[in-house]
Amino acid sequence: MRSVQKSLSTASKHVQARSFHRSAAANFKVAVVGAAGGIGQPLSLLMKQHPLVTELSLFDLAPVTPGVAADLSHIDTKAKVTGYTGAENLENALDGCDVVVVPAGVPRKPGMTRDDLFNINASIVAGIASAAAKKCPKASLLVISNPVNSTVPIMAEVLKKEGVYDPTKLFGVTTLDVLRSNTFVSENQGMDPTTTKVTVVGGHAGTTIVPLLSQVAGASFSDADRDALTQRIMFGGDEVVKAKAGGGSATLSMAVAGAQFADRVMRAKSGEEGIVECAYVQSEVMPGCAFFSSPITLGKDGVQEIHGVGEVTEYEQGLLDDMLPELIKQVEKGVEYAKNN
Repeated sequence: MRSVQKSLSTASKHVQARSFHRSAAANFKVAVVGAAGGIGQPLSLLMKQHPLVTELSLFDLAPVTPGVAADLSHIDTKAKVTGYTGAENLENALDGCDVVVVPAGVPRKPGMTRDDLFNINASIVAGIASAAAKKCPKASLLVISNPVNSTVPIMAEVLKKEGVYDPTKLFGVTTLDVLRSNTFVSENQGMDPTTTKVTVVGGHAGTTIVPLLSQVAGASFSDADRDALTQRIMFGGDEVVKAKAGGGSATLSMAVAGAQFADRVMRAKSGEEGIVECAYVQSEVMPGCAFFSSPITLGKDGVQEIHGVGEVTEYEQGLLDDMLPELIKQVEKGVEYAKNN
């Protein structure tokens, strides 16, 4: 029996090692805001298991949050977990954090677009930005709350008002679009999903999501497959919402995506070089569009370099041209909200 237990323990540690790169020793305090929700709980679990996290601060308005923290605290990793609930404790939860991951807000339901979420989630994100400005002004802020195309500009404007805005430390997490692309493309091409790499640019909603399939190494697509894959990647979130039949939106896959991007940010902070990920950041890649998702190189202080879209096909350029006015509109919607509230 002890032999079986030892084997299981060893297997568990191998899984952890595969999930997160073992960087040089570093100590980070990470907050998950919205930690009791469908994304927040599995995301918090992944952060508790992360080797670079020594303090994990969980916040949610839901009264169950201290219980989530207590539950996670029984896992045998070095991260100390504290749970906070109630709006009056948001600043306490963020105090001194190095990384803040924000899945807070209401999820999408069938028939609901990301724009439908705006009026609810906009005020939530603005409040989080204000608290972060006071308690962890130098933290890397990773925004998952939809609609990301608008919530990231809202957070930027609030941070500007507070005098602490650093565009190299504010990220819209678009990693799920990349994970979906890697999965769908590998299925189509008979490739290994763990080594398939798809660059996804633009925004994080519907047609603003543009996968650059022409840049996938070793892949060849018929026009029909290209069109079908592009459509599926753009609206992969709707696929999950429909399949859950009123039970919510993408939570588990989004938690993995959020944890993966947080991992890359922390690895870069700890000194690892050459980390390139797609993310939605303040950018000049597309003229007239203040925020855009494209490959970025991460460094100790956040965004080190923003890369362009590279060489694209006529088809992909058409997608970019068609979606750009809508993305600009969504960015401006966030900016206007922050200025008027």
